[in-house]
Amino acid sequence: MAKFVLAYHGGGMPETEAEQAEVMAAWGAWFGGLGEAVLDGGNPIAMTKTVASNGSVSDGGGVNPLSGYSLVQADSIDAAVEMAKGCPILASGGSVEVCQAIDM
Repeated sequence: MAKFVLAYHGGGMPETEAEQAEVMAAWGAWFGGLGEAVLDGGNPIAMTKTVASNGSVSDGGGVNPLSGYSLVQADSIDAAVEMAKGCPILASGGSVEVCQAIDM
């Protein structure tokens, strides 16, 4: 099976403790449904800096900054995309970029 990075962009932070608990439960249920396909649940992303080819450094991660990631395994990129369609970040206006990781 191939490995895929699910790169999360955007989304929003819940404001209340109850909303936070609801979002965490949704993520837990989603990961639970994916089962052994989840190789690394990943983490949210905090501060970012971008290093350009000329060596300059900028804050913020560009126009569509990464907000988190996970690593899954699937038979194909289409299967990984189907997994991503259930991601809770989509409910808060975020998106999921699905990228195949190449073993070298």
